[in-house]
Amino acid sequence: MQIIEVNNAATRKSFLDLPRKIYKNDPNWICPLNNDIEWVFDPRKNSYHQNGKCIRWILKDKAGNVTGRIAAFINNRKAYLTGMPTGACGFFECTDNQNAADLLFDTAKAWLTQNGMKAMDGPINFGENDMWWGLLVEGFAAPYYGMNYHQPYYKRLFERYGFTPLYEQISNSIEIYKPFPERFTKIAEWVAKKQGYHFEHLNKKEFPRFANDFKEIYNDAWKDFENFTPITDILIRETFERIKIIMDERLIWFAYVNGEPASMVVIVPDTNELIRNLNGRLGLWGKLKFMLNKWGRKNTRMRAVIMGTKGKFQKHGLESAIIIKLKEYVLPLQQYKELELSWVGDFNTKMIALHEATGATFSKKHITYRYTF
Repeated sequence: MQIIEVNNAATRKSFLDLPRKIYKNDPNWICPLNNDIEWVFDPRKNSYHQNGKCIRWILKDKAGNVTGRIAAFINNRKAYLTGMPTGACGFFECTDNQNAADLLFDTAKAWLTQNGMKAMDGPINFGENDMWWGLLVEGFAAPYYGMNYHQPYYKRLFERYGFTPLYEQISNSIEIYKPFPERFTKIAEWVAKKQGYHFEHLNKKEFPRFANDFKEIYNDAWKDFENFTPITDILIRETFERIKIIMDERLIWFAYVNGEPASMVVIVPDTNELIRNLNGRLGLWGKLKFMLNKWGRKNTRMRAVIMGTKGKFQKHGLESAIIIKLKEYVLPLQQYKELELSWVGDFNTKMIALHEATGATFSKKHITYRYTF
């Protein structure tokens, strides 16, 4: 077997093509866009390269066939937050061969070790955790946009190598036309009418204001979680740049208490419904097919990408009121059928409780692993 660094057009193509071979007989798999994967590794587009570095490889067998791939990266803003410098791996794909998987993991480990790391998390993204994060271990249904999909045997490949779970990530699903539990609805409607509380959906014309509100809420809501690093203006711009083509302003809501930004939720239509027949390619013909899909097929699924509330407002029921506001907009459209609340770490008990309060049902489980050198 031969490990080859991805550093030219041919190896990039091999890196992108491998999943098409591995999942060719899986009807649930939806090929991610090549552009989205390449964005991660492009220093001109992904600002994470300003505070870190990454590398990727493909694996060939004796016959010259590509049978695996992996990427390794170091995010300097997070790697040293604990006493154990920790890098990461991601974008792992491999045939059902433990020796091949071990060689891929060994290669990532060796590079990280050379760069001073003592542990490796994975599979994760060289970017924000709203995309390509965690190993799918339950719920092998059609993935939502940006959510990892894997072969069931990958769990065995990771764990036999020595990876152990760092945390679990749970996604739950809401049937749009199913009524919320009565208690949830009563609380949400009471909060929505409370004096001094008001709710607004995103207005693109006022994007700078909403971007500032997003940053203020986000950085307060997650500040107490382990290994948290504040989100920056450039990361916010990159996030909204990626979703603007399918973004619906009235699916992105903010709550204010006496004028202070307090809570927010970012929901997007599921792009995977529109790219299923593109096979990952968004060239001229792919763009035409995408626009035809967008015009001719209405999205029926939505994904909650981010939900957050400032610490001092986390028992005010603001998230519940926002969800009611969303439903008031969505129901008359007679379009959407499902909302996936993805993903919530098993450490985030408050958000898990909110999911349960809505009557959401289990959808998927991903695991983020750690391997200590």
